[in-house]
Amino acid sequence: MIPRDDAGRAMAVFAAATVTPGGVIAIAALAGGVWVWLALAGMTVVVAGLDRLAARAAPALPDAGEFPAADRLSAGLALLHLALIPLVVWALAGGSGLGVGERLALFAAAGFYLGQVGNANAHELIHRADLWLFRLGAAVYTALLFAHHTSAHRHVHHRFAATEDDPNSARRGESLYAFLPRAWVGSFVAGYEIERELRRRAQGGPRGLHPYVWYLAGMAACLLAVAWAFGPWGLLAYLALAGHAQVQLLVSDYVQHYGLARGRRADGKAMPVTPAHSWNAPHRASAALMLNAPRHSDHHAHPTRAFPALTLPEGAPVLPHSLPVMGLLAFHPPRFRRVMHRRLDRLTQG
Repeated sequence: MIPRDDAGRAMAVFAAATVTPGGVIAIAALAGGVWVWLALAGMTVVVAGLDRLAARAAPALPDAGEFPAADRLSAGLALLHLALIPLVVWALAGGSGLGVGERLALFAAAGFYLGQVGNANAHELIHRADLWLFRLGAAVYTALLFAHHTSAHRHVHHRFAATEDDPNSARRGESLYAFLPRAWVGSFVAGYEIERELRRRAQGGPRGLHPYVWYLAGMAACLLAVAWAFGPWGLLAYLALAGHAQVQLLVSDYVQHYGLARGRRADGKAMPVTPAHSWNAPHRASAALMLNAPRHSDHHAHPTRAFPALTLPEGAPVLPHSLPVMGLLAFHPPRFRRVMHRRLDRLTQG
């Protein structure tokens, strides 16, 4: 077991890496000026530079049961993200008097932050057994107008990852632009269908409303509240910001399972998920920013394991660059395929 002092220092790194950019974005929304550019730089070149400078191997920490600060940090981050969304929308709609360039930079920075940190944190929370933590994660996804991911990720992606039955697993040769609409629509439909099937099989009959009723009602309430508070420009800014964050989430899914496929057994069922069915990135700075989300193989092996305890399994596929850099590269499909297919071919030969 890692000494408690070491675990505390490492958790402080996670807290600093995730909270600081959110604080800078909040100041940027209120004050503009140099803060806007600091916010954008912090979510792009600073993280990429630190990834190149820092040692790659980051230690695993005790699980949340031994170190409950992980759940406290996730809960605090969720509240920060829920507060940041209306603040940024207010600024983008003209509330703080930012110029056009400042608004564009703030939009980019906030979308990166909500899509990379907000998504990673909400993802942590929807895997928690604690009902309030789970609901907090669902609330963040609802505020990002992506509430169905709460069901689709847990019940569809984790069950069917690296198979053709998972909308969020990218096939070899599939471009990001083909993947995005297929994954969004496919996960929405698959999540609804599997929730309906779970309700049908529930002992004693289904209890309460279908989760999608809550998802749709929550997202409609968010849209109405933004339209009432910030007007049509605010609503447009909100839709764009949520779309930006959703793309960040889907790009992560695209990269982390690109081209990896589970074999089939004699009875036609997919082979069990192994560490070989997810791409990983060991880079320290982006891992801290994204709450160890780039250690994706271990998450699929242990979905309820808290982020500090995730490791990089021996022999798991490793991306050639950090996850944010590979996500950016995915927007240029020919170059992305050249880089990734070399790795895929080596895995196949191995």
